[in-house]
Amino acid sequence: MKASVGDRIVIVSSTLEHRARDGKILEVRGPDGDPPYLVEWSDNGHQGLIFPGPDAHVQHFGADGQPVPAPREPVVHKRSWQVEISIVERDGQTSAHATLVGDGPAVQADGQAHLNPADSDVPALGDEIAAARALRRLADTLLGEAAAGIGATEHARVVLVPR
Repeated sequence: MKASVGDRIVIVSSTLEHRARDGKILEVRGPDGDPPYLVEWSDNGHQGLIFPGPDAHVQHFGADGQPVPAPREPVVHKRSWQVEISIVERDGQTSAHATLVGDGPAVQADGQAHLNPADSDVPALGDEIAAARALRRLADTLLGEAAAGIGATEHARVVLVPR
């Protein structure tokens, strides 16, 4: 919490038994606008030193005495998507099926790997190649869907390329 002399501090209790209090900040005793603050309370004119808790906020005032709007916090949208990859090996061929489950319908893609008869059979390598190819196709599908969505919004043809 940061404040300047002349700002107003408001303390709103989370319980109904206590009413909100506000006061004018007369002194800032911490470094760089940090607490503690010497406050003159508007309800009784008393002055006191406070270390505000989480139920307090500061209303800032400009040089003209008018309230300064608080900066808007950036909107954060948090989502969680899961990718499941199923792998099947059969006679030197590995198939991977990737499914992305998110907010909308599941997106799916497949990838394959084939064992060269001259190579040693290392199943883990076939798994990695097939899974990578399925994930690449999954990514291409997502980019295509995003491009179509942008194109529909912008009324233009959009191509998104992987980077």
